[in-house]
Amino acid sequence: MLGHVIDDFAKEYLHSDLREIREAMLRKLDGLSEYDVRRPLTSTGTNLLGLVKHLAAWEARYFGEVFDRPFPGVIPERGTDLWATEHETLEEIIGRYRRVWEHSDATIAALPIDAPGRVPWWPSPDVMLFNILVHMLTETSRHAGHADILREHLDGSVDLAPTKDPAFWKSRHSEITRAARAASERL
Repeated sequence: MLGHVIDDFAKEYLHSDLREIREAMLRKLDGLSEYDVRRPLTSTGTNLLGLVKHLAAWEARYFGEVFDRPFPGVIPERGTDLWATEHETLEEIIGRYRRVWEHSDATIAALPIDAPGRVPWWPSPDVMLFNILVHMLTETSRHAGHADILREHLDGSVDLAPTKDPAFWKSRHSEITRAARAASERL
């Protein structure tokens, strides 16, 4: 009996965190122009909308294909999921991501945390729902961190400390720069 309670708690805990980080991911697009959500901000082409498209594709695969519950919509081909073409709209990609959430949430609700799945592209392909929940929470959090940095570079927006004003961050930046210079001169 206790094991079942712990399993339910673990599943809800991980699922709740996944739902929260998905929303945080989309907040990174708020108020930006069509160009700014799409433009590459690193030498490898990383961009905000591409991260959302990528997360939608892989979440659809992990909570769909892995548990023999295929996502009913179109999933971008592997290798085309990290950027948006000129023919894909912002609304289309966000809408797909939200539909993927609904599909994933239904899979999570329908299966016990130890439900078996198979990830053929992993070295150890036999998994449980628990493994996939942890994997997608980790993957989404990782990309949300990328998105935090990209958004900050675009317009200085930070989601972590909304109570801090720009003067605080300017002062903090100066303090860190001073410490970096002092350390490099000392070594």
